Amino acid sequence: MSPRNSLLLVLGMASALLAQGPDLPIDPANSFKVNLPGDGPLALVSADWGRSSATARGGAMLVDLHSTLVFKNSSPRPIRGVSLLVLAQEVTPGGKASVTVPSLDIQSGESFPIRVDLRLMRPLNAGSGALVQVGLDGVLFEDLTFYGPNRLNARREMLAWELSARRDRKAMLSTLLQAGPEGLRRQLLSVLARPADNLVMGMQVARALPPTNIDPGRVVEFAFLQFPDSPVELLSGEARMTGTEARAPRIEIQSKSKRPIRFVELGWLARDEQGREFMAGTLPADLSLPPGAHSTIRRENTLRFAKPVNGLTAYPSAVEYADGELWVPAYSSLKDPRLAAALPASGEERRLAQLYRRKGLEAVVQELRALR
Repeated sequence: MSPRNSLLLVLGMASALLAQGPDLPIDPANSFKVNLPGDGPLALVSADWGRSSATARGGAMLVDLHSTLVFKNSSPRPIRGVSLLVLAQEVTPGGKASVTVPSLDIQSGESFPIRVDLRLMRPLNAGSGALVQVGLDGVLFEDLTFYGPNRLNARREMLAWELSARRDRKAMLSTLLQAGPEGLRRQLLSVLARPADNLVMGMQVARALPPTNIDPGRVVEFAFLQFPDSPVELLSGEARMTGTEARAPRIEIQSKSKRPIRFVELGWLARDEQGREFMAGTLPADLSLPPGAHSTIRRENTLRFAKPVNGLTAYPSAVEYADGELWVPAYSSLKDPRLAAALPASGEERRLAQLYRRKGLEAVVQELRALR
């Protein structure tokens, strides 16, 4: 290596170290706090803050949080989901996060761990006190009641997961009752055979940029999948497509329900240049949709995909009524040939398939028969 290149390497390393700043001394006992309501359903058993650290980064502090928290279900009801609010600074970008764990089965008096691995930002001059505080954002119980402040809409997310998991377990039970243990084995093997990652095309929602004269894009109409049991119907929609981006998507929607609706989540299938369709994420929308009324879901954003897209298909993946009740698609709707080919196996299907792989068919049969 030449002297000049050696000097450049040394300067580059020095610049990187200077930009990152020194490690800051932390005392886990005082730097990290878990705050739980005294009359709440969870009690803290232990907190291991592991390799958690803090580093100066300009005028901010970068906190790498690595912790295992053990909680106890101190309520008389089984718990199905828990969401934690992790806070380094309320108003600083990157200062707040959540950890949500669905599909639990924690009986009264049982203890369970939650792993927290997060990176948070906090101003250096934020004052004294704990660097990071962990609080309870919500608990979903077996009877689908909810406890907690729900600051980050944890209830909606955990309820959707739980309803979907119950739907998929009932479908597996139906297979067992109709086709017997061997029919269930074939279904579990088909889940294990499905790839988990290459059926998904990454999608990000980014701030929209104005079209350019170089590539203004083209207006493309969306296709839709309609489900008979859906409370909403997707009528029309379009976006300006350019390569890997769909700009300013707009969708006309109509309520088919007799109840007011306050939230709709749309799932997306993206078609690549070879004509293959992939699951490409979801787009949530808060709205106020009276019974039978029309509305427009309009986003001044850009949907950015992992690779070039030739077309998009949307379908309703969740609907929340004004009273908090949630709708998710029926199992039969998700077996639409296009969706079945594009969607990976659900979390509950994979959980049951892994149970079969670890403990055999009888373990899955016993769990499903407990539902009857």
